[in-house]
Amino acid sequence: MAPFSKPETVLKQAEGLVSVGQTHAALQSLTEMFSSKRFRSTPLASLEPIMLRFIELCVELRKGRTAKEGLMQYKNIAQNSSVASIEVVINRFIQLADAKVQEAQEKADKAVALDVDDLEASETPESILLGAVSGDQSKDRTDRALVTPWLKFLWESYRTALETLKNNARLETIYQQIAQQAFKFCLKHQRKVEFRRLCETLRLHLANVAKYSHQPHSINLSDPDTLQHHLDTRFAQLNTSVELELWQEAFRSVEDVHNLLTMAKKAPRPAMMANYYEKLTKIFLMSGNALYHAAAWGRYYSVVSAIGGKSEEEMRRLAGQVLVSALAVPVGIQSEEGAEESKGKSGRLSSLLGLTRTPTRAGLLREALSRNVLKLSPESVKSLYNVLEVTFDPLTLCSSVAPLLKTLASDSSYASYVPLLQHALLSRLLSQLSQVYSSITISNLLELVTPLREVAVEGTGSYDNEQVEAYVMGCARRGELNVRVDHAAGSITFIDSPFAAVEDPSSSTSMVNISAVQPSTAEFVRTRLGNVALSLHNSLTTLYPPSVPNEEEQQAKFAALAAATQAERKALQIRRALVARRRELLSELSVRKEKEEASRRAEILRRQQEEEARRAAQELRNKEVERARREIENIRVEEAKKLAQSLKEKGTLKVDIKDMESLSTDNLMRLQVEQLEKEKKELNERMRVLAKRLDHIERAYRKEERPLLAKDYELQQANDRAVFEATQKARLEAHRAAFQQDIETKHRLTRMLDDYNKLKESIQSRRGEEFARKKELAQKKMEEEKAKRRAAVLKAREEERLKREEEERIQREKEEEAARLEAERLAEQRRKEEEEEAARAAAEQKKREEEERAAAMRKQREEERQQALEAARRQQQREEEALRRQAERKAQQAAAASTARAPAPAAAAAAPEAGVWRRGTPVSSAPPARAGVATPPRSESPAPKYRPGALAGAGTTWRARMAAKEAGGASGETTPARPASPASPASPAPPKDAPKDDDGFQTVPQKKWGASRLGARRAA
Repeated sequence: MAPFSKPETVLKQAEGLVSVGQTHAALQSLTEMFSSKRFRSTPLASLEPIMLRFIELCVELRKGRTAKEGLMQYKNIAQNSSVASIEVVINRFIQLADAKVQEAQEKADKAVALDVDDLEASETPESILLGAVSGDQSKDRTDRALVTPWLKFLWESYRTALETLKNNARLETIYQQIAQQAFKFCLKHQRKVEFRRLCETLRLHLANVAKYSHQPHSINLSDPDTLQHHLDTRFAQLNTSVELELWQEAFRSVEDVHNLLTMAKKAPRPAMMANYYEKLTKIFLMSGNALYHAAAWGRYYSVVSAIGGKSEEEMRRLAGQVLVSALAVPVGIQSEEGAEESKGKSGRLSSLLGLTRTPTRAGLLREALSRNVLKLSPESVKSLYNVLEVTFDPLTLCSSVAPLLKTLASDSSYASYVPLLQHALLSRLLSQLSQVYSSITISNLLELVTPLREVAVEGTGSYDNEQVEAYVMGCARRGELNVRVDHAAGSITFIDSPFAAVEDPSSSTSMVNISAVQPSTAEFVRTRLGNVALSLHNSLTTLYPPSVPNEEEQQAKFAALAAATQAERKALQIRRALVARRRELLSELSVRKEKEEASRRAEILRRQQEEEARRAAQELRNKEVERARREIENIRVEEAKKLAQSLKEKGTLKVDIKDMESLSTDNLMRLQVEQLEKEKKELNERMRVLAKRLDHIERAYRKEERPLLAKDYELQQANDRAVFEATQKARLEAHRAAFQQDIETKHRLTRMLDDYNKLKESIQSRRGEEFARKKELAQKKMEEEKAKRRAAVLKAREEERLKREEEERIQREKEEEAARLEAERLAEQRRKEEEEEAARAAAEQKKREEEERAAAMRKQREEERQQALEAARRQQQREEEALRRQAERKAQQAAAASTARAPAPAAAAAAPEAGVWRRGTPVSSAPPARAGVATPPRSESPAPKYRPGALAGAGTTWRARMAAKEAGGASGETTPARPASPASPASPAPPKDAPKDDDGFQTVPQKKWGASRLGARRAA
């Protein structure tokens, strides 16, 4: 093929090769086109028919690896422009492979039908021999020869399609479709191993989603549609695993579904969740986990009830299954594994069911009753619930439940719960017996359990004595039942220890204690102190009712609340600081991530550049390879020409010069081989003719010699008779001579017969004595060996006894040492507990002392605060008194200035107001106080603020000042008299012996502007 041929030319050439039977050459020509550098630039409209023909040839020749490479290259070209084209090619690939499988199955069926020659013969010798050697039937061998290769190819086709379509958002829909088709393939052909591999492949693809998230067209699981597609595929996987009964794979599928559900932003469809919980019920039932099986039924019932659409009969049956599964949970089951391992496993299973904590039998029953399950359940299930959970009659418990169990065993929906119900019934029986009896004979217990033996389910054994005893010992080993079995007396003793440990509330005995007939000794001892404390508390409350808190206590509580508020405010501030710090860290982390993203982009760019350089180098190498291929092609053409010329010269082959361009070395060699084969056939034909001629000649010879054979036979008989008679005569003479010789030898040996007998008797007697002596020695030796062996055995037994006694002594010493160490440990533990108790008491005493000290300090601070408030109040009173006296002094000074201007009658008419405080001055010269002056308010400064004209009116009014002015003008004075200032000598001074003010202030004289002075300035 030319290196750069058009796609149409390539397709036509491939069709031509297929038409002449050269299928491999056609596939090779299409494969070589993918390696062309112009393959990526070819339009998809031209590539799609080539790709479909390529897929058909790959399927026909079962070339899975070649198909995978072609699909990968076609996906890289078409994923950016036409996703539908990839979908068409992939679907065509799967359809062709599936059609080949169906065709192979039809051929296998026809081969098996035609392989029987005699329809009446059941087996042939050949089939018996093959069955004994291989162990397979005829159909199995036919399927393995015809169907299995195509099944393998179809499985490889599914894997190739999934690998081609993985981790691409544009191809996600067809990817999920192919995965579901693969599930159907595994289910149809019961391919369990392939199904496990398919599930692992899907999990690997899902795990690689985050790894390839930076690539273009990567899958985004936060998209609801994409997540829904994955959920649909996982549910199909779950359904297929349940139908194939691959329960471990089903549990892994449930985990996959749960992980996807946790990633979903919106709640899944209720129908989907109902299917999820229904499959979980089957998984837990097959695994034997009755507790989570009942929890799954409860969740399924709640979802189905919310959805609706079920008939009344279906709801009744479903309610019965929910209640029976809850009743079938073995009561008192405790895990035998470690606490941490059991807790982790329970949390894992609870999370699969969407539960926040581990379910319990009591909780499941309460939840079932709250959903009105008991009312909807069948009558047999209601009766079973009443017998197991309501009534208390241990003597007739098994006989009452046995008919109900038979009824449930006849129903396929409840038959699987019968063994679990038998265990629950036996535990309930033992619990009720332990409340009524202190001991019971084993025969009586087995008689009570006898009705359970009549209930048998297919696939399970009868409930015999060994199973009952094993269950009782299992309950005792797990601590669910405190019993002691005495096989000598044939009794079972229920031990009621007053100091037994507190039982698990989920155990069977704890369940019975809720409605127990009488409390056990352990329960009585455990609750005795609590009851006494409760009675004493009620008595104290009745005798000394709590008093109403007073105001101080309320204030103390308010203070405590304020302190708590302050502490909470501080905690809130700390939390805000932490949040701010976290924000800073997140910002730093985002910056770091941006830097890492930038470095990653730079790394990707560098890799792309390296890839481009590598691609350029690869193209250069491809060019070199193409050039070398052209040179090889030219050399091949030259060699073909030379070979054709040499063959033509030899005359062994006739070659047309016109067809020289289309011939190659291989074709020339093939023509030469055909010529040689033709010559060989001609030689063989000549040899056959010669052989036939020789055969006829030999036959003629034998026909001619046949009459002469009778004469030759008679002559041979005569010669043979003569030879036989001579031989027989010579043999008789030889025998006769030998006999005579033997007779002579006998007569000669007869003379020494007596000597022989004597010698024989002597040898026999001597050897008999020797044998007797050796026998006696051997008997003595045997006796000695027996004695030695007996002594050695006795010695070994004695050593074994001494060794055993020594081991017992060492064991006793170890036990005594262990007991001593245990006693020392207990004493040390008691001492540590006493020290801890003393330390706690000291800490409490110290805490009380600190609280008392803090209360005293608070009281002292309160007293100091009251004293400070009282001192401040007295100080304020003194300041107010000083301000009032100062205001009065100012008023007196203003009055004195007014008196100096006014006439004498007015001055004489003024009289001091009684009851007003005055300085120590003469009464005659004291100015009258203003009656309307009030105590000024308290200010920040002890000195009042100066206001012009405020003191001018202290002694007179505006009318008085006008009258004085007119009087001065009438007397002929041109210049008004200057009023006396407050500091004038005319004002009376206080005497030296006048007492001073004791208010703590020093009076500073101030100059005031009087009203007369202001009036004079206005006149001027």
